[in-house]
Amino acid sequence: MNGRRDLPDNENEAIPDDEDEATLVLDAEEGAATAGMLAAGAAVVAKFGKLAPAAPGVYRMIDAAGEVLYVGKAKNIKKRILSYTRPTGHTTRIARMIAATVAVEFVSTATETEALLLEANLIKRLRPRFNVLLRDDKSFPYILITGDHPAPQITKHRGAHTRAGSYFGPFASVWAVNRTINALQRAFLIRSCSDSFFESRSRPCLLHQIKRCSGPCTNEIAPADYAELVREAKAFLSGKSGAVREELAAEMEKASAALDFERAAVYRDRLAALSAVQAHQGINPRSVEEADVFAVHQEGGFNCVQVFFFRAGQNWGNRAYFPKADRSLPAGEVLAAFIAQFYDDKPCPRLILLSHDFEERPLMAEALGTKAGRRVEVSVPVRGEKKDLVDHAVANAREALGRKLAETSSQQQLLAALAETFGLPRPPRRIEVYDNSHIQGTNAVGAMIVAGPEGLQKNQYRKFNIRSTDLVPGDDYGMMREVLTRRFKRLMAEAPRGAADAGPGGDADAASPWPDLVLIDGGQGQLNAACAVLSELGVEGVPLVGIAKGPDRDAGRETFFIPGRAPFRLPPRDPVLYFVERLRDEAHRFAIGSHRQRRKRDIREGGLQEIPGVGPARKRALLHHFGTLKAIERASITDLERVSGVNAETARKIYDFFHPTRH
Repeated sequence: MNGRRDLPDNENEAIPDDEDEATLVLDAEEGAATAGMLAAGAAVVAKFGKLAPAAPGVYRMIDAAGEVLYVGKAKNIKKRILSYTRPTGHTTRIARMIAATVAVEFVSTATETEALLLEANLIKRLRPRFNVLLRDDKSFPYILITGDHPAPQITKHRGAHTRAGSYFGPFASVWAVNRTINALQRAFLIRSCSDSFFESRSRPCLLHQIKRCSGPCTNEIAPADYAELVREAKAFLSGKSGAVREELAAEMEKASAALDFERAAVYRDRLAALSAVQAHQGINPRSVEEADVFAVHQEGGFNCVQVFFFRAGQNWGNRAYFPKADRSLPAGEVLAAFIAQFYDDKPCPRLILLSHDFEERPLMAEALGTKAGRRVEVSVPVRGEKKDLVDHAVANAREALGRKLAETSSQQQLLAALAETFGLPRPPRRIEVYDNSHIQGTNAVGAMIVAGPEGLQKNQYRKFNIRSTDLVPGDDYGMMREVLTRRFKRLMAEAPRGAADAGPGGDADAASPWPDLVLIDGGQGQLNAACAVLSELGVEGVPLVGIAKGPDRDAGRETFFIPGRAPFRLPPRDPVLYFVERLRDEAHRFAIGSHRQRRKRDIREGGLQEIPGVGPARKRALLHHFGTLKAIERASITDLERVSGVNAETARKIYDFFHPTRH
């Protein structure tokens, strides 16, 4: 070696400097390390593959921390697992999964159909990071016409179908159910009150006065006539809307011919209510009686699955989902994984229409049919009205994803500005906001909301009923200490922080439950209480910010407190200020809502006598005047003063009880 650098063969080729040479060496070392990890993972998979059964079943790939990386199913487990041991031909996603695998578990099933159902169940329960994951999977609302009372009730229902009665649905949202029930009440005059309220009535309630109930509670209608109204409502919801409309039209003509115009007007109003129901439903297919339509659209590495529900020949709404999936997966595979998880805990219709085909569609139909106990058709229409329905769903998926991407881009910009304002090393992936709510220390509730790059994450919200018995009523600092202690103790037990989690600059997975920023609704005192809690627990690297309200609680004049920095305010029109205000207001809304639920429960258990100045006599007077607790809660002071035995002072106490000032 003479210390000089040899010239390249091509004289036009640039000579790399020392830094470039170092980079090349590092890249080579990183590539070698990755290849080594892949080889090690493949060796582990090969070892377990030799022990796997040559039968249908489900397998789980597990990492060094004991977390499930991937859940898959196969007609032949042994053959499928050994396919991961080939040296090349894997996608980047699969290669990363193999490299992280240290163990493989498998479960045999009798058939591949059973394997598909078990796979969907395990994915939803374990949520492996290399599978397609269905998000926001809460149950759908239904309309229930009860069958365990002489005068059936119409109500919305969510959850298991355990109560006797007729269920109609699913509907895409509670809003759609409420809208439909309101219209059906106008059309069929069926009661919506609870059984206990029904039994306590001595005179018709307000709903009867505004012609939304026929008043079976006080025999305003004969039982046989009420049963006929219930029959008509069930027929309409079962798809016989045309027959019901013809019956009502005939009765209206009959009443008009008999010069009974008041009765004819009742039928006219009922027909108008039915027209309103169907007008809001948009598309009402003629050839599709019962079906779910699934359409997927992919853009920018993201997926949107749009689901439309058709029952009884009527459109009962739609909902957009944004499943978590690897960017390399084609639309058909995303749709297949999504549908399997979607119907894991829901009844499926006789027909499922898809926008994209996938290899295991016949197996999916067989599995869903086995679960439902009847034939289920899963098809990709190519022409006719069914194709039009799918195209309509595709268009909605495209528009929903476009809106989502626009919101995500705006959210990323806000998070980047938030990081700069509060001195964070990078935009936060998880923001937790805490607030308390109580009335003079009673029914105290702490609340936590969560936000991130995709906006508010409502499935991560948590409420904390304050348990401490030694707290002085109204001790906001003590409540905050209890909430944060319980939150972070549980977090430390369930998800201990690794090296990657040791602060907001780590490279932990985006799904980490540890917050990158904690916002406290309060000033320096609340912030000091929060800092003390984290210090006692040994939690480091979690940024804390206190938000103190402005003078007279004016929005836009908040003061921010950060440990080690002087308090400061943001300009009135700063987007970061608006963003933080929205987060704080959402935390307050959630805290107040949780507090009111707890207070209402106490009122139901202890009666209205919990309100100062309200005894049994005034309670009876209030209920007789307003009918329901909800109506009392909504009443103004003037309305309350009209109740017999309620003076101005008592009316103010009742109003203040239901409309507390903010704490």
